[in-house]
Amino acid sequence: MTNITQDNLYLLLPSKVSWLAGMLSEDTGADVVEAVRRIYNSDLYRKLEVEETKLWHEGPVALYAEIFQENNPQLGM
Repeated sequence: MTNITQDNLYLLLPSKVSWLAGMLSEDTGADVVEAVRRIYNSDLYRKLEVEETKLWHEGPVALYAEIFQENNPQLGM
């Protein structure tokens, strides 16, 4: 089994972004390209691409809750 490091973390990110984009697109009505753009420009993604945050361990629902909160702080999940 290979350990996840900063050098190989990039291999996991496309699947995480794909899950999130589908969920974000469905919830907001944005097309998938716009959803992907929002994700890559988010604070969540900046944290996700840093291995030591261990956010890559989180599943799509937990990550979606974080990006939802980032975009809707007034709703407070």
